[in-house]
Amino acid sequence: MSLGCECGWPAFSSSSSSCRTIMELQAVLEAVESGEQDTVLRALQSYNQQKSQCFSFENEEQEVRKHLGCLLIKFLERDLQPSCQVTCLETIRILSRDKLSLYPFSNMEGLQILARHAGIEYSETFIREVPDLDVTVEALKCLCNIVFSSGKAQQLSAHARLVAGLTERIKLYAERKFPHDLKFFDLRLLFLLTALRVDVRQQLAMELRGIGLMTDTLEITLGAKWLDPYEVASEQSQSLIVPRQEMELAMEILKVLFNITFDCSRKEADEEDTAAFRHLGALLRHCLMMTADGEDRTEEFHSHTVNLLGNLPLKCLDVLLTPKVQLGSIEYMGINMDAVNVLLNFLELRLDRGHKLRENLTPALSLLTESARFHRPTRKFLKVKVLPPLRDVKNRPEVGNSMRNKLVRLMTHLDTDVKHCAAEFLFVLCKESVSRFVKYTGYGNAAGLLAARGLMAGGQAEGDYSEDEDTDTEEYKEAKPNINPVTGRVEDKFPNPMDGMTEEQKEDEAMKLVDMFDKLSRQQVTQPMGVGPDGKLTSLEAAFCRMAEERASSNSDSDSD
Repeated sequence: MSLGCECGWPAFSSSSSSCRTIMELQAVLEAVESGEQDTVLRALQSYNQQKSQCFSFENEEQEVRKHLGCLLIKFLERDLQPSCQVTCLETIRILSRDKLSLYPFSNMEGLQILARHAGIEYSETFIREVPDLDVTVEALKCLCNIVFSSGKAQQLSAHARLVAGLTERIKLYAERKFPHDLKFFDLRLLFLLTALRVDVRQQLAMELRGIGLMTDTLEITLGAKWLDPYEVASEQSQSLIVPRQEMELAMEILKVLFNITFDCSRKEADEEDTAAFRHLGALLRHCLMMTADGEDRTEEFHSHTVNLLGNLPLKCLDVLLTPKVQLGSIEYMGINMDAVNVLLNFLELRLDRGHKLRENLTPALSLLTESARFHRPTRKFLKVKVLPPLRDVKNRPEVGNSMRNKLVRLMTHLDTDVKHCAAEFLFVLCKESVSRFVKYTGYGNAAGLLAARGLMAGGQAEGDYSEDEDTDTEEYKEAKPNINPVTGRVEDKFPNPMDGMTEEQKEDEAMKLVDMFDKLSRQQVTQPMGVGPDGKLTSLEAAFCRMAEERASSNSDSDSD
């Protein structure tokens, strides 16, 4: 039985460098066109073995691959043996690695056939079950490749409601024992759909109640047992190392949850949502206390956890401090600080790595900053760890290996987001007090944030902070009169360069300096700046004009009196 296909036969030159490969493909095409299962099976098995590690394709073969893809989609509509279905799907998976040959699979017919074999074709009444799990997993792999590479497939997948089919099967995880690979590729496909389509993300979050579903799935995957709604039980003697397969599933779930909670921190949560987010936050605290079979894997797991925690409403993060202090816990002010300490250690690990700081560092910095701003015990604990009372007054704040030194170095980083996050974190730990901030970082490092916040003239930003003050060390008190506020350290006294000059020579040097500044200003290399009444930097001319206006207004008021 011959299979029809809308793709025409490609023309190729016998002198082409790809002639041999095309001839091999043509033999596969002829085998598939014959329609005999055994013939098709042998031909595709041979092709799959040859191309199993192939990830780059010749352009000359593109039309041939499209034609083969069309034939395979038609062939899969027949009643085939599972072994033949798996082999056909393996070939489609290999073909789908080529982004230029996705046409046969990125239309509605192709996607529905693959979804049917994956067991996720949506129906109003039932979800089709595929009896052979190998077929299901191979079809899911194909869909992952296609959805990742094709915008058209992403759009059609949304219309085909594949996300609804996936959620129906995920609901069964608690009742039925599915193999690891099936669950992993279910979750990977769900992650891709929610990452690439905003409408799918909203559909899963709202219509399909995905936050609760994925929270329950994470709970099942980690085997969490609850002491109360906001505390997971964890025996100190029990190993908290998560097995590799469960860790892989947990990370996919965290990524899906990140996608569907992306806007949650910006919205006002009602009582029901707040309870759900607190429950999720408690589960994420449990994730922070877990480790994987390797430092890199643990860091990756904690990274996904931190990213998701940053999406939760701030008021829900109090669950990080909920557990009672136990033997071996880190305690501060009578509160269990284990989770906050893990976050701080994670931050320092990323600081030391120094790689892709914006992606790897800013989520943790932002989370700790907002937690410190919102929860006083967290801020005070972090202050003790990051900004202990000053003793070293001989070195610049950015020099050294302490956490403070590392963060101050970031305050002059080239990446605006990185330096802003680092500065904001330290500023909050200083209770947004300009004098305290300058004390720990130096005015030169602090200038960027102070200018942006309109605090160049000093003062304190608005914030709900207690009135307690720092206790300065004896070393700091003794050195304070000699500390240069710009560099933040005691500077060696340099000899006065004007010593020995006559008054006339001093006047000449001063005029040279004035001329240099005037020249730079006229050539617009530099612009003289002043501090406006709002505390922000402005041009010197504008500052003088504002001062003149205020004086005139003041004189006018006094005359009228």
